[in-house]
Amino acid sequence: MIRRADPSRDAAACAAIYAPYVTGGAISFEDIPPSTDEFAERISRITRTHPWFVEEQAGAVVGYAYASEHRERAAYRWAVDVAVYVDADHHRQGVGRRLYDVLFTELRAQGFRAACAGITLPNDASVGLHEALGFVPVGVYRNIGWKAGTWWDVGWWQLDFSPQSVDAPAEPSTPTP
Repeated sequence: MIRRADPSRDAAACAAIYAPYVTGGAISFEDIPPSTDEFAERISRITRTHPWFVEEQAGAVVGYAYASEHRERAAYRWAVDVAVYVDADHHRQGVGRRLYDVLFTELRAQGFRAACAGITLPNDASVGLHEALGFVPVGVYRNIGWKAGTWWDVGWWQLDFSPQSVDAPAEPSTPTP
Protein backbone atom coordinates (compact mmCIF):
# COMPACT_ATOMS: atom_id res chain seq x y z
CA MET A 1 0.00 0.00 0.00
CA ILE A 2 1.32 3.42 -0.96
CA ARG A 3 0.04 6.40 1.00
CA ARG A 4 0.98 9.94 1.94
CA ALA A 5 3.60 10.18 4.67
CA ASP A 6 2.49 11.27 8.11
CA PRO A 7 5.21 12.87 10.28
CA SER A 8 4.10 11.32 13.56
CA ARG A 9 3.40 7.90 12.08
CA ASP A 10 6.26 7.51 9.59
CA ALA A 11 9.26 9.52 10.80
CA ALA A 12 10.88 6.67 12.75
CA ALA A 13 10.55 4.21 9.86
CA CYS A 14 11.84 6.71 7.28
CA ALA A 15 14.77 7.61 9.55
CA ALA A 16 15.62 3.91 9.95
CA ILE A 17 15.50 3.33 6.18
CA TYR A 18 17.67 6.40 5.52
CA ALA A 19 20.33 5.84 8.20
CA PRO A 20 22.30 3.15 6.29
CA TYR A 21 22.47 5.47 3.27
CA VAL A 22 24.19 8.01 5.52
CA THR A 23 26.53 5.66 7.41
CA GLY A 24 27.23 3.09 4.71
CA GLY A 25 28.93 5.21 2.09
CA ALA A 26 28.42 8.33 0.03
CA ILE A 27 24.90 7.90 -1.33
CA SER A 28 23.87 10.62 1.12
CA PHE A 29 26.23 13.47 1.89
CA GLU A 30 24.94 13.84 5.43
CA ASP A 31 27.46 12.84 8.09
CA ILE A 32 25.06 11.89 10.89
CA PRO A 33 21.72 10.14 10.36
CA PRO A 34 18.83 12.44 11.28
CA SER A 35 16.84 11.56 14.39
CA THR A 36 13.19 10.62 14.33
CA ASP A 37 12.30 14.14 15.46
CA GLU A 38 14.41 15.66 12.67
CA PHE A 39 12.72 13.37 10.16
CA ALA A 40 9.27 14.32 11.44
CA GLU A 41 10.16 17.99 10.95
CA ARG A 42 11.42 17.29 7.40
CA ILE A 43 8.25 15.45 6.45
CA SER A 44 6.10 18.20 7.96
CA ARG A 45 8.03 21.01 6.26
CA ILE A 46 8.29 19.38 2.84
CA THR A 47 4.67 18.23 2.65
CA ARG A 48 3.44 21.80 3.02
CA THR A 49 4.35 22.29 -0.65
CA HIS A 50 5.47 18.95 -2.10
CA PRO A 51 4.33 15.33 -1.87
CA TRP A 52 5.99 12.59 0.21
CA PHE A 53 4.80 8.97 -0.06
CA VAL A 54 5.61 5.78 1.80
CA GLU A 55 5.04 2.17 0.82
CA GLU A 56 3.81 -0.16 3.53
CA GLN A 57 4.01 -3.93 3.41
CA ALA A 58 2.53 -6.03 6.22
CA GLY A 59 2.15 -2.85 8.29
CA ALA A 60 5.78 -1.77 7.97
CA VAL A 61 7.17 1.10 5.87
CA VAL A 62 9.65 -0.35 3.36
CA GLY A 63 10.42 2.73 1.32
CA TYR A 64 9.63 6.36 0.69
CA ALA A 65 9.84 8.93 -2.09
CA TYR A 66 9.42 12.67 -2.00
CA ALA A 67 9.84 15.84 -3.99
CA SER A 68 11.30 19.12 -2.81
CA GLU A 69 12.10 22.55 -4.15
CA HIS A 70 14.72 22.41 -6.90
CA ARG A 71 16.13 25.88 -6.35
CA GLU A 72 15.05 28.97 -4.45
CA ARG A 73 14.69 31.39 -7.38
CA ALA A 74 11.14 31.98 -8.64
CA ALA A 75 11.87 30.86 -12.21
CA TYR A 76 12.62 27.34 -10.94
CA ARG A 77 9.23 26.87 -9.23
CA TRP A 78 8.01 24.41 -11.87
CA ALA A 79 10.93 22.03 -11.23
CA VAL A 80 11.45 19.70 -8.28
CA ASP A 81 14.20 17.52 -6.89
CA VAL A 82 13.11 13.94 -6.22
CA ALA A 83 14.52 11.12 -4.13
CA VAL A 84 13.56 7.58 -3.27
CA TYR A 85 14.93 5.38 -0.50
CA VAL A 86 14.13 1.70 -0.01
CA ASP A 87 14.91 -0.60 2.90
CA ALA A 88 17.81 -2.90 1.94
CA ASP A 89 15.68 -6.04 2.46
CA HIS A 90 13.29 -4.78 -0.24
CA HIS A 91 15.73 -3.73 -2.96
CA ARG A 92 15.01 -4.92 -6.51
CA GLN A 93 11.35 -5.67 -5.72
CA GLY A 94 9.81 -2.70 -7.54
CA VAL A 95 9.30 -0.54 -4.44
CA GLY A 96 11.23 2.44 -5.82
CA ARG A 97 9.44 2.28 -9.17
CA ARG A 98 6.00 2.08 -7.54
CA LEU A 99 6.75 4.99 -5.23
CA TYR A 100 8.06 7.11 -8.08
CA ASP A 101 5.03 6.29 -10.25
CA VAL A 102 2.69 7.63 -7.56
CA LEU A 103 4.94 10.62 -6.82
CA PHE A 104 5.20 11.59 -10.50
CA THR A 105 1.44 11.33 -10.99
CA GLU A 106 0.95 13.75 -8.10
CA LEU A 107 3.66 16.12 -9.35
CA ARG A 108 2.06 16.25 -12.81
CA ALA A 109 -1.33 16.96 -11.23
CA GLN A 110 0.23 19.80 -9.21
CA GLY A 111 1.53 21.38 -12.43
CA PHE A 112 5.24 20.69 -12.07
CA ARG A 113 7.06 20.36 -15.37
CA ALA A 114 10.38 18.68 -14.53
CA ALA A 115 11.92 16.39 -11.92
CA CYS A 116 15.64 16.41 -11.19
CA ALA A 117 17.57 13.65 -9.44
CA GLY A 118 21.10 14.00 -8.10
CA ILE A 119 22.96 10.70 -7.80
CA THR A 120 26.34 10.21 -6.16
CA LEU A 121 28.51 8.33 -8.67
CA PRO A 122 29.04 5.51 -9.15
CA ASN A 123 25.60 4.09 -8.35
CA ASP A 124 24.48 1.74 -11.11
CA ALA A 125 21.24 0.73 -9.34
CA SER A 126 20.00 4.31 -8.95
CA VAL A 127 21.10 5.33 -12.44
CA GLY A 128 19.33 2.25 -13.84
CA LEU A 129 16.09 3.00 -11.99
CA HIS A 130 16.02 6.63 -13.04
CA GLU A 131 16.85 5.92 -16.68
CA ALA A 132 14.25 3.11 -16.82
CA LEU A 133 11.67 5.69 -15.72
CA GLY A 134 12.66 8.11 -18.50
CA PHE A 135 15.22 10.35 -16.80
CA VAL A 136 18.05 11.54 -19.04
CA PRO A 137 21.51 12.59 -17.87
CA VAL A 138 22.02 16.37 -17.95
CA GLY A 139 25.38 16.87 -16.26
CA VAL A 140 27.90 15.96 -13.61
CA TYR A 141 29.28 18.01 -10.75
CA ARG A 142 32.87 16.76 -10.52
CA ASN A 143 34.48 16.17 -7.12
CA ILE A 144 31.67 18.12 -5.44
CA GLY A 145 31.26 16.20 -2.18
CA TRP A 146 33.85 15.07 0.36
CA LYS A 147 32.85 12.02 2.36
CA ALA A 148 34.51 8.84 3.62
CA GLY A 149 37.98 10.19 2.82
CA THR A 150 37.44 10.94 -0.84
CA TRP A 151 35.85 13.34 -3.32
CA TRP A 152 32.66 12.22 -5.06
CA ASP A 153 30.97 13.22 -8.31
CA VAL A 154 27.22 13.84 -8.42
CA GLY A 155 25.42 13.18 -11.67
CA TRP A 156 22.15 14.93 -12.47
CA TRP A 157 19.24 13.38 -14.34
CA GLN A 158 16.06 15.10 -15.49
CA LEU A 159 12.57 13.88 -16.35
CA ASP A 160 10.28 16.26 -18.25
CA PHE A 161 6.61 15.90 -17.34
CA SER A 162 5.24 18.09 -20.11
CA PRO A 163 6.50 19.38 -23.41
CA GLN A 164 8.01 22.82 -23.39
CA SER A 165 5.85 25.63 -24.68
CA VAL A 166 6.07 29.38 -24.98
CA ASP A 167 2.84 29.84 -23.04
CA ALA A 168 3.01 31.01 -19.44
CA PRO A 169 2.46 27.99 -17.19
CA ALA A 170 -0.09 27.87 -14.39
CA GLU A 171 1.35 28.12 -10.89
CA PRO A 172 2.10 24.74 -9.27
CA SER A 173 -0.45 23.82 -6.63
CA THR A 174 0.14 22.34 -3.18
CA PRO A 175 -0.35 18.62 -2.54
CA THR A 176 -3.83 17.40 -1.77
CA PRO A 177 -4.17 16.13 1.80
